[in-house]
Amino acid sequence: MFPDAMNAIEITAPGDADKLQMTRRPVPVPSHDQILIRVGWAGINRPDVLQRAGSYAPPPGASDLPGLEAAGEVVGVGSGVSRWKKGDRVTALLPGGGYAEYVVCHADHALAIPEGLDLREAACLPETAFTVWSNVVRRGHLRAGERFLVHGGTSGIGMMAIQTARALGARVFATASSAEKCEAIAALGATAINYREDDFVKHLTNEGGADLILDMVGGSYIPRNIRALATDGRLVMIAFLEGAKAELNFAQIMMRRLSVTGSTLRPQSDAAKADIAQDLRDMLWPMIEGGVVRVMIDSEFDLSDAAEAHRRMESSGHIGKIVLKVAGG
Repeated sequence: MFPDAMNAIEITAPGDADKLQMTRRPVPVPSHDQILIRVGWAGINRPDVLQRAGSYAPPPGASDLPGLEAAGEVVGVGSGVSRWKKGDRVTALLPGGGYAEYVVCHADHALAIPEGLDLREAACLPETAFTVWSNVVRRGHLRAGERFLVHGGTSGIGMMAIQTARALGARVFATASSAEKCEAIAALGATAINYREDDFVKHLTNEGGADLILDMVGGSYIPRNIRALATDGRLVMIAFLEGAKAELNFAQIMMRRLSVTGSTLRPQSDAAKADIAQDLRDMLWPMIEGGVVRVMIDSEFDLSDAAEAHRRMESSGHIGKIVLKVAGG
């Protein structure tokens, strides 16, 4: 049995990290096609910070608590669920609610823990894996032998993208802001570009241009990305840390047959997320279990220290994922 109430981190009002406070909430009840997970560890992601600041509201019907990924033990199943049973250890993509001792999610958005990983490592996977696979492989159509550039190479997304692209046979480039971060990128087998010292446009142009760019910066990077693309290149946008607006010469897109696209994960349908999850089971999980793709962890914090975890994220000093210890395991 599990209790009626749980510890959770709530956003008391839009604002800085101090707006994250411990609270008591009722333990959620799984409905049709849902499972209830006792959370061991939860991942920290940039959208959590945006939600806390008041600029990224949860979708209709989702928990108002932050947290888009968690790993733990299934302790309850709703009607219509046959994939999971009580006692199964899973990692799950969540619409919200991960900063808590218990969380519900769609049964098809949970995956078995990859062999060889513990709950702490598994909690780092869903948001990054779903995002990278859906945008680099499915939307970006990355192929072996292509040149791939990812910005923010030492973020959770960046490090997952580097490893996944290399596993698929691409030649990988990644930007970062310091020598330490560039060393971490190089250790993953990618060519590091310190954007404070080197112009990534010139660098990629000298290499023949990027066939695919994954960008989370936006703003002034948008026209520069266009210039850095090779003929028939693709630009995939997943965030706009520098802003969503830029002046752009569309003639370049026409003349060089470029493609510009993008996506957000959280608002997508349950069916769309379940489809991505199946790809991960079939193709990415074997890479992880084989040691080709590894989980890179920067730091861990107790649930009660969620505000400090957000400050670490906002410092942009992290190399890899930041995780919250909820119950351990």
